[in-house]
Amino acid sequence: MGSAFPRRAFALLVFVVPAIANAADWKPASGPLKTRWTDQVRPDNALPEYPRPNMVRERWVNLNGLWQLDFGKATDPVPIGRDLPRQILVPFPVESALSGVMQHAEGLWYRRTIRVPADWAGNRVLLHFGAADWETAAWLNGKPLGSHRGGYDPFTFDLTDHLKADGDQELIVHVSDPTDAGTQPRGKQVRKPGGIFYTPTTGIWQTVWIEPAPQTHIDHLVITPDVDNLTVTIKPVISGKAEGLSLQAQAIDNTQVIAVGSADASGMLNLKMPANAKLWSPDSPFLYSLKLTLKRGAETVDEVSSYTGLRKIEVAKDDKGVNRIKLNGKFVFQVGPLDQGFWPDGLYTAPTDAALKYDIEVTKQLGFNMTRKHVKVEPARWYYWCDRLGLLVWQDMPSGDRSIGPNDPDIKRTAASAQIYETELKAMIDNLHNYPSIIIWVVFNEGWGQFDTARIADWTKKYDPSRLVDAVSGWADRAGVGDMHDLHSYPHPAAPPLESKRAGVLGEFGGLSLGVDGHTWEAKIWGYQAAAGKDDLTRKYERLIREAWELKDARGLNAVVYTQITDVETEANGLLTYDRAIIKPDLERVRAVNLGDYSRVPIAVPVVPTSREKAQIWHYTTTEPAKDWFQPGFEDSGWKEGPGGFGTQGTPGAVIGTNWSTNDIWIRRSFRLENLDSRALLLNVIHDEDAEIYLNGVLALTVKGYISAYEEMPISDAAKATLKNGVNSIAIHCRQTRGGQSIDAGLVELKLPEVKK
Repeated sequence: MGSAFPRRAFALLVFVVPAIANAADWKPASGPLKTRWTDQVRPDNALPEYPRPNMVRERWVNLNGLWQLDFGKATDPVPIGRDLPRQILVPFPVESALSGVMQHAEGLWYRRTIRVPADWAGNRVLLHFGAADWETAAWLNGKPLGSHRGGYDPFTFDLTDHLKADGDQELIVHVSDPTDAGTQPRGKQVRKPGGIFYTPTTGIWQTVWIEPAPQTHIDHLVITPDVDNLTVTIKPVISGKAEGLSLQAQAIDNTQVIAVGSADASGMLNLKMPANAKLWSPDSPFLYSLKLTLKRGAETVDEVSSYTGLRKIEVAKDDKGVNRIKLNGKFVFQVGPLDQGFWPDGLYTAPTDAALKYDIEVTKQLGFNMTRKHVKVEPARWYYWCDRLGLLVWQDMPSGDRSIGPNDPDIKRTAASAQIYETELKAMIDNLHNYPSIIIWVVFNEGWGQFDTARIADWTKKYDPSRLVDAVSGWADRAGVGDMHDLHSYPHPAAPPLESKRAGVLGEFGGLSLGVDGHTWEAKIWGYQAAAGKDDLTRKYERLIREAWELKDARGLNAVVYTQITDVETEANGLLTYDRAIIKPDLERVRAVNLGDYSRVPIAVPVVPTSREKAQIWHYTTTEPAKDWFQPGFEDSGWKEGPGGFGTQGTPGAVIGTNWSTNDIWIRRSFRLENLDSRALLLNVIHDEDAEIYLNGVLALTVKGYISAYEEMPISDAAKATLKNGVNSIAIHCRQTRGGQSIDAGLVELKLPEVKK
């Protein structure tokens, strides 16, 4: 792997602390949950790494650390020359524990002093924000610097013309954020968190820094690999007069220069790579370092370092005529998690760079080759680690405006709302264009604020033809556009029908839930489908992924996204706990099946059939029976008889043999077992809603809520011990309160599949 940028870029790191701040007094707020990195964060080391790895300058000053803080509106008087009453650790959002504040506010005033190194004289002094949510304005020494709207993209103010000759410079920043009271892109941030929506991020949430740049300098770069022509196209955007300037580029493999090129700085530079150039992929994430020099004749005007990876992504047909997503000309079945990028101590902001890196490392360790960054944009260093460690990225555009159902038409946004969305979509693509790991833009998540779908998907593809466009991920494929047809299916995987132009993908599925005591945001948690413990979670996960891999060939499926990599607040669907302390399933078994090895994944073979296989006759009553109703010898001859399952027609996943529409039902039947090996037996159940299941009069399983498919579930040890060869009994009580309803159960045995010779 080549070096992505020179280590000397980190040589200058200066923290300047405002007069009021007292680092000794600072500590994180007491949040619901910490990570292993929480206690490593201090005012003098808050995210000290250079924040923009794809365009590095050697000199810079990090402004992360303690700032003065006050709550207030943008219309309040600017607090020039006035100490503010609070302090906050930047760049952690004000609602986070690591900010030291952990309170929500719609408007924030930040204040601090900075000093500009004397040897920066003669340069422009640029103030950079990685991101602040949502509307930001800034003042230096009482003079306005400008404003910016957008919660996910970097922006810059030029300080030069407002700097004093020397000494302290007063910097004031105001950030306001309406969260879900506004129409702006916000992802899953809400003022009243719950379920799949989470605590908001307000204010500065990425690194703030200053750097010197020449009067004429490289503002940013647009770097695009072209694998077919073994070329890297580099377009510089110049601040200042570009006339008479040239851009020179070097591509470097470790320390060896392997390609050079030069072009007029107002145009495009095509850097021709050698015939043996190394391609980038998850299995071989090779990065070339780039050295870019802005020249006026022989004089060096500006110089920055960057990097690139050679990769190509496309939809093309395989030898059977099925549309396949191909990386560098080869079909790679993509298996990855949904990644929402929340942290219990920092919310949108990871506590340290090591924590940020860990999420990518553990994703790779689990055998995934892809991740879907869900309705959030990350700091630049997250994408750098994906580039360097080798993880394909589907990048969502954060959703905003209002959500609607899957069968409704596109929403009618106001002109202002539409403009905000389209401006921030373009900003996201511009900001993230240079990261080779990003292969797909996901324009809309389901029906969340979806509008003008065909037009916006078409614009996205034309604006960045180097990537694929997923116009709509899940449920709301209203316009039938984009490079892929993307389904969501919980919990079991599914595949869209084959199409002539689009590739079929599964953008969300799974959602297996397991809470781990001591590692949850709150005591009350939820998930799409519960697992009883580590082994049960692992087994269920293996089955789902095996089914997904089988759909690759059987139904032409190209990619699957499992919900999700970590728990988030009360949502316990993660493979990791929210604090990243525990990997819930067995890592090696998960890794094997993610990589396509499901030869050791057992198959559930019916032993006592459910009514899904063949209608089974049960005794049942909807009138509360005697207390011993579940005992094997209970006299149920006065109960009714009917075929399972029981419930109402139309209940998702249910097989209905007998209508049941009251709140409660009690059902019983007998069954025979032969050649018993109870160790391998599981219950096979569908329930809507709560149920208690007894085997031979002993409680075998209690389930809550509902599921929409038959699922294997473990039997309690006490109940399993009662099973015997010959006649056994099963008895179930199910309670229902609203919506559809169903109950049915049987027994299955886990057996390894026969190995084909």
